[in-house]
Amino acid sequence: MTKVAIVGAGISRFGRRTDANMNALAWESVSAALEDAGIEQKDIDFYSVGNVGVWSEENLPAVTVGEYAGLTPKGTMRVEAACATGSAAIKVARDSIASGSAKLAMAVGLEKMYGVPTPTIVELIGRAGNYFWEFENFGLTFPGYYALYASAYMAKYEAKEEDLALVAVKNHYYGSLNPFAQFQKQVSIDEVMTSKYVAHPLKLLDSSPITDGSAAVILADEETARRLTDTPVWIKGQGVASGSANLSKRSDFVSLDASVTAAKAAYSQAGIKNPVEDIDVATVHDCFTIAELMAYEDLGFVGRGKAVQLIRDEQTYKGGKIPVNLDGGLKAKGHPIGATGVGMAVEAVKQLRREAPKSRQADIRHGVALTHNVGGTGHYAYVTLYGLN
Repeated sequence: MTKVAIVGAGISRFGRRTDANMNALAWESVSAALEDAGIEQKDIDFYSVGNVGVWSEENLPAVTVGEYAGLTPKGTMRVEAACATGSAAIKVARDSIASGSAKLAMAVGLEKMYGVPTPTIVELIGRAGNYFWEFENFGLTFPGYYALYASAYMAKYEAKEEDLALVAVKNHYYGSLNPFAQFQKQVSIDEVMTSKYVAHPLKLLDSSPITDGSAAVILADEETARRLTDTPVWIKGQGVASGSANLSKRSDFVSLDASVTAAKAAYSQAGIKNPVEDIDVATVHDCFTIAELMAYEDLGFVGRGKAVQLIRDEQTYKGGKIPVNLDGGLKAKGHPIGATGVGMAVEAVKQLRREAPKSRQADIRHGVALTHNVGGTGHYAYVTLYGLN
């Protein structure tokens, strides 16, 4: 397969962005990515726009973003894979280069969620599983989905609510160091534990927020990448998998099979034998704190039931065995659904280039970063390995 690298990356500030419409918000990251790559709009052969957008002001965001950003009339498409939409947009852009139809492609992730009332957002996200069986019959929303996993995990492995809270404490600490993050304030374990329950045992501070934001990456074939930059970040592997729409068909509620399958595929492509020894830094899908703990195990960072010890021992902090979510994660950086996976890629690029702020820059020894992006509760899973060679 043709080698594909990221040669430019940009991200907007995440949060309540009532100061910009969708197109202007996308331009913040698109313009930054173009500047980072040292190219102009005319150089892009194809661009994908990841956007869930059932609540959006624009129904055709790829078209409006492209026109606003000066990318028209280049080929485009909108991509959707629930909360893994951003990673799906990267896959589409990568495939366009690997197929030989493009030399330079852009993946843009974008979401504006604050334009409608919060209850509407909660309902629309809740429809993302098996609508007629789970939402209509049982009224499940996404906090409810992940509460099922949290309850099962805690019962099987004797984890405590305090262990979940430790994830929030870590990610808010790193969010406080990230000027692009939605929440730039540390929280204590007591603050997490006394926050209101959303769906027992998950509390408000166990949950990622509603977010507006955008991110963009520019991908290139090998010849173009080496011409444009001395520090290309190669896509070494990308595993993709899916899970059952209906949760009652899942084998258990302590793991996401799609994450396991996607990780195995990505590791095989990238030649990763031992994730903890071979990967310098990871950004995982922590839409709820339980999701990060399950990711530690699904990605092979630690054995089954051992994730709580990893967070208790602070081994997923900078300087630990496997630093995780040094940008604050979805929990503190924010979760603008269509932009989340692309934002993860931007973080991977910055970490590998050693361009993250010193306070949250991982020790890059092997030149490998991982991103793990889940849609729904394992309805989609994308695991991507980025590397310096």
